[in-house]
Amino acid sequence: MSHQPVGNGTIGSRTVVITGGNTGLGFGCANTILKSPNGAPWHVILACRDEGRAQAAVDQLTSGAGVAGQVETMSLDLASLASVRAFAAELTKRLSTGTIPPLRAVVCNAGVNPLNTKTVTADGFESAFGINHLGHFLLINELLPVLQSSARIVVVASGVHDPAQKSGVPAPAWNSPAALAHGDLGPAAASDNTLASGQRHYSTSKLANVYFTYALASRLPAGITANAFDPGLMPGTALMREAPALLRFIFKHIPLTLLRRLFSPNVHTAQESGDALARLVTDPELATTTGRYFEGRRQIRSSDESYNDERAVELWNASVTLTAAK
Repeated sequence: MSHQPVGNGTIGSRTVVITGGNTGLGFGCANTILKSPNGAPWHVILACRDEGRAQAAVDQLTSGAGVAGQVETMSLDLASLASVRAFAAELTKRLSTGTIPPLRAVVCNAGVNPLNTKTVTADGFESAFGINHLGHFLLINELLPVLQSSARIVVVASGVHDPAQKSGVPAPAWNSPAALAHGDLGPAAASDNTLASGQRHYSTSKLANVYFTYALASRLPAGITANAFDPGLMPGTALMREAPALLRFIFKHIPLTLLRRLFSPNVHTAQESGDALARLVTDPELATTTGRYFEGRRQIRSSDESYNDERAVELWNASVTLTAAK
């Protein structure tokens, strides 16, 4: 279901889809894009599972000053491949009839971090891999035919995919993609307790996000780009609310400036990280940058493991099979 666009002025000349744009990082990204001074205004589509929360986000986004673009919601549940296809079909129809502007960007932001329980999607896939990777994989493949030249795809990954960053989260335990889709991690996870296993499912899904980004960038036609983004640690977001009680207490009561000294300089508010994420969509200087990994505003190397091209190809081919992508 879609809603009438809300915002100032006439309909924008470019459309951006942000999955999970109703809260946290996605909301911060939408807020910045709506106020972007670079080029024509944006028509922002918040692709969300919860219609009520999505509409509340629209109301909040359009209540402030400086909004140049328009924003609306469309229903999307990345835990259901049928929902992904229905969303893509409706969006394609609206693009083809000219009721919304050309599609110039997709931000693959929504995600889950099932820390303490093993859950599955509507299609029977382990939730972190199914939602964080497979749902977005199918979404992008369904939308590729309608992405306009100069379009940008941004995949939200995480520094937890890289053991060298010492995030405190167990390192990825890669396995065959078919095994990962059904919740079977690699040998490194053999002795994990429930909490460690949940964290490792998350870090492994974020490694899949990086593999996907690099494989996608190598397959895109000229003029369309794909990059991966690490937002850093964002206390107070939905993902952090699923963290252990001690961590939640620390992140709630210790100021950001001190957290940056104690844990990592890569600690931000959701709006700060949202600004950095929006930059990958709107900054003219990044128009031809593709197949890269960004930590906030800095382009850096991803993990050594993430440059395994054979794995990236295997993941792509398996994902086509698992999602029955075209």
